[in-house]
Amino acid sequence: MPLLSLFFGIRISMFYQDHKPPLFYAEYAGNKASVDILRCCVISGSLPNRQLKLVLAWAEIHRDELMQDWELARDGQEPIKIEGLS
Repeated sequence: MPLLSLFFGIRISMFYQDHKPPLFYAEYAGNKASVDILRCCVISGSLPNRQLKLVLAWAEIHRDELMQDWELARDGQEPIKIEGLS
């Protein structure tokens, strides 16, 4: 899966799998979660509470960029990296 962002040890990636809703994947210390881009909520999996809060805040800040990347991935193109939190 293409890496979109990496911050505080959290890895954000995206892979279009021909289904909806638009989503991305967050991974931290062996924990994984799928996150709905439009609703900014976890669809499946889990992350530790602190990392989950960071991921959801990041997703809200970068929602437009995430949707642009979703469209690129859906069209078979490489998504564009997105700045992490600092």
